[in-house]
Amino acid sequence: MANWREQILKEFTSQVARLTLVADPDGLLLEEGVLQGIRERGFELIPFEDHVAFRFAYESKFRSRWDRGEHTDLVVVLRSESSNLNNLPYDLLEAGRKLSFSIGELFPNLSYPVVAAMDRNDFDALYRAQVQHNPGTLGDNMTKEFVLRHVFEIAPELIKQPSDLLRVLLRRHYRGLSIPMILDERFIEVLRQNDLFEDWPLEKIVPDRDAFFVFLQERWPVFLNRIAARDMEGVKEEEASFGLEYSGPSDLPFEHDDVRVYIDNLFLEGLLEAIPHKNSEALSKKWVAVGVCIDPEKDRLRRMEGLLQSMKATIPSTDARHNEWLLFAYRWAEFMALSIDAGSGVTAKIKRQTEELCSDVDTAFLSWVGKRYAGLHNQPAVPPVMLHHVPRALARNVGQNKIAFLVVDGLALDQWIVMRKVLHEQHPTIRFNESAIFAWMPTITSVSRQAAFAGKAPLYFPSSIQHTGKEEAHWTQFWLDQGLTQQEVAYAKGLGDGGLDTVKEIISHPKVRVIGLIIDKVDKIMHGMELGTPGMHNQIRQWTEQGFLANLFDLLLKHEYQIFLTSDHGNIEAEGCGSPKEGAIAEMRGQRVRIYPDELLRSQVKDRFSDSIEWPAVGLPDDFLPLLAPNRKAFIKEEDKIVGHGGISIEELVVPFVHIKQRDS
Repeated sequence: MANWREQILKEFTSQVARLTLVADPDGLLLEEGVLQGIRERGFELIPFEDHVAFRFAYESKFRSRWDRGEHTDLVVVLRSESSNLNNLPYDLLEAGRKLSFSIGELFPNLSYPVVAAMDRNDFDALYRAQVQHNPGTLGDNMTKEFVLRHVFEIAPELIKQPSDLLRVLLRRHYRGLSIPMILDERFIEVLRQNDLFEDWPLEKIVPDRDAFFVFLQERWPVFLNRIAARDMEGVKEEEASFGLEYSGPSDLPFEHDDVRVYIDNLFLEGLLEAIPHKNSEALSKKWVAVGVCIDPEKDRLRRMEGLLQSMKATIPSTDARHNEWLLFAYRWAEFMALSIDAGSGVTAKIKRQTEELCSDVDTAFLSWVGKRYAGLHNQPAVPPVMLHHVPRALARNVGQNKIAFLVVDGLALDQWIVMRKVLHEQHPTIRFNESAIFAWMPTITSVSRQAAFAGKAPLYFPSSIQHTGKEEAHWTQFWLDQGLTQQEVAYAKGLGDGGLDTVKEIISHPKVRVIGLIIDKVDKIMHGMELGTPGMHNQIRQWTEQGFLANLFDLLLKHEYQIFLTSDHGNIEAEGCGSPKEGAIAEMRGQRVRIYPDELLRSQVKDRFSDSIEWPAVGLPDDFLPLLAPNRKAFIKEEDKIVGHGGISIEELVVPFVHIKQRDS
């Protein structure tokens, strides 16, 4: 077969059995393409992870329909260390068709531990390589090198010079490739055989994207000094101490063709930051100008023009992996932050191109969400893809660590970039390991934030889905289920306008190991905002400058907490499209979304707002039916404008997920 998914999907034929039980110890059915294929064949999937949660979903969404004589194609997936389905309840075993899939069946000649560590999305390249090269039976190290070469295009034995290594790492980290630690360890082991890399911090910069870009940033001024000394008559290169955080050579070959090709984009997208230089005027005439502060206004416009062209060419497709949209969202956020910072300095040409790009991004993202979003909540929790994955991901870090989970209510990704800049200035020794995750649809607090603290899809908390009153109970229960005691779990909300004393009181208790904190200042700013997105950026900057977050980070780091920060949803500036006159039929009446208890009531309003979107009950209770305002519109008086949330835009649905820690000493 040309595609490994075909071996799995050929077993799923609609109407064969209303219940199919699958032993899937390797999580093959959770891969995005497989999930999409199963859904396209009419099947619905429930992982069997928690007995109580599973029984609730099974009885409420399927058993009741079968009792009414309706047919469904349900797939129950058991993730276990063996292919044994006997751990499932007896009534399911009696009624269900039984299947099993494993990595060993797909890749019989490759080392199982190596292949099992890979992201399932990378199996396409591995399967093609297996068919094309027919490598025979390989041991651990040979499998590692086979995967590195044919999946990630890394041939360790061919890396002879610093430019070779930089090219490999730039390609990897710029594209946000996730490579298993088991492969990184082999890669580093081979590199260490070359004395040239003896003092390089390979254990840091190979696996850690943020560390690699810090490594480059630290060495950029050294490189500029060398260029100035070499190319400008009368200029002498100074011997300066740059206080490097990461060991290794101070002078890197940035000018090598294989390295230089990445440099423009790194500075355009904010992965590297342009710096001032005493010879900036002369350097401005060279290719290095992109990384030199020359004229703030011109620098900003140059970055905006470059980002516009880069983003226009890289809008992810409808079939893109979710991580492609997460990476694109950061580029979009960087551009939005630049645009608002530029204010009236933005040219008419850039404004026109921005509007055109925004329309293209909205169209592409809506199409992708309609096709792919439904499978995201079943993705593995590590690394987290959606907000409800975060507690399960954090649970792996508890061990000897204490965890602080910070939710900044309503913080959009572009607003995090504004906040991050201020925090860097206030606290230069803090490092932000940045990524992004998806909020829950609809992007409202009672759905998305509650899922983040419950560690489960909104389907499983129907009684509280319209409020957040049980949030603390959900948070505590999650950690009790992980084996912690009630005294080891804490929660506090309403932070941002003060509240540090509350946090001090909580962490003064020696037994506390996990703390969940809600910072609602951004949400308050948003709901009182009359000056649109620029007003949001301005007030968030001013609030961050007041120091609450920096002081909170200091406090938590001093008490040895691992800090993870995210948001429950973002926000956008939206224009009114009219307000539905539905009386009391809507259970929740938001500006970007209305919630209805049944299809008939929702369709009546949909008839009057033909462009609105009837969002399916993906991971939601059956009687919680969202109607979303179209495009960048809101259910308010026409021509009125608000900053709101609840819809599908990339700004609302993709939120920051940041690990905050002290820089390496």
